[in-house]
Amino acid sequence: MNLRIFQWLSLKRYTWKNYDFSLIGVVLVLSIISTFIISRVTNNFSMGKQMFGLALGFIVMLTTSIIDYHSLCKYVILFYAVSTLMVIATKYSPIGTDLSTNSFRWLDLGLYYFQPSEVLKVVMILTLAALFNRYEENEDRNIKSWKVFFLACIVTFFPTFFVLIQSDLSSSMVIIVVLVMMLISSGIGARILGPVAAIVIPVTVGFFWYITTPGDKLFLNQYQVERIVGFLHPEEEALGTMFQQNNAVVSIASGKLYGKLMVDADSTVRNYNTVSVRDSDFVWTPISEEFGFIGCMIIIALLSVIIIKSFLVAKKARDYMGMMIAIGIGTMFTIQVFFNIGVNTSILPNTGLPLPFLSSGVSSLLSSMIAVGLLINIGIQPSRR
Repeated sequence: MNLRIFQWLSLKRYTWKNYDFSLIGVVLVLSIISTFIISRVTNNFSMGKQMFGLALGFIVMLTTSIIDYHSLCKYVILFYAVSTLMVIATKYSPIGTDLSTNSFRWLDLGLYYFQPSEVLKVVMILTLAALFNRYEENEDRNIKSWKVFFLACIVTFFPTFFVLIQSDLSSSMVIIVVLVMMLISSGIGARILGPVAAIVIPVTVGFFWYITTPGDKLFLNQYQVERIVGFLHPEEEALGTMFQQNNAVVSIASGKLYGKLMVDADSTVRNYNTVSVRDSDFVWTPISEEFGFIGCMIIIALLSVIIIKSFLVAKKARDYMGMMIAIGIGTMFTIQVFFNIGVNTSILPNTGLPLPFLSSGVSSLLSSMIAVGLLINIGIQPSRR
């Protein structure tokens, strides 16, 4: 039994000198910053959950880093089915809950609330990578076909539909962008993606016009429409849907160059106290006020290291499947960082996306840690043939 486990992990054939300790170091630094910020804006109970999540996350990340991603991809059908059922259960089961937000995104597991859509993001990356790899490595199958395109879309859109009706528009957008990037990188070709783009781009423009017109909208809640309209007409919604983001911008600006932590660390009087969900979706607000512009640039640099390393891992990956997984992970991190900071600085409409490794929430933390573990595992595989 022990020999089978040893072979499954493939420990012996790994190139251990390529184990990326620097990536773990960056994650550790971001986790320390997250712990400090969350301790400033939440109570002891929330802080305890975050510490538990960090400890569990590092264990999961280190474990995932030594499990061969090829072995994981053999079970993607199981992972896909379980994660999809969990997403469905958030709205259609007794343990599904909305936490008084009118968005059924969580499962009540007793000890904490689990958000399946966070794990689904990583599962979709593995599923799409395995799907594309099945056609790319087999000479009898042609990846440059409409069949592959429609299979990828169907596999992605089915669970994403249930994420959308939770309602979690932001996570749905992340999954769709990951699909688009992986399609572009898959080698499926411009012969298929060209006509698709010619149709999708005008439809997207039309949909954007549609949601800005008055009246009820399919697949979107009224508050989501109001956020988009408020973003387009901020002066009319300064005390309405834009109130949260306006307060966030004031808080960020008050941090100035060095931040208030360097000037008045003991004071609890902060502008971010007027901003809700400042420990998760708007965590960039207290970060900016406490650490200032210089601190923010350092944190963005750390996040950029993770993103850049993701695409470097893709470039150096042993095989096609590893390359596709790394591209998906890099895209996921890029979109979440861009959207979270964009919302906090009011350059994007208000959406509920966590900032990787910095926002509170065990589900988001575990998802990010698993993704980093996969990157490390891809990096320690034997050299490309």
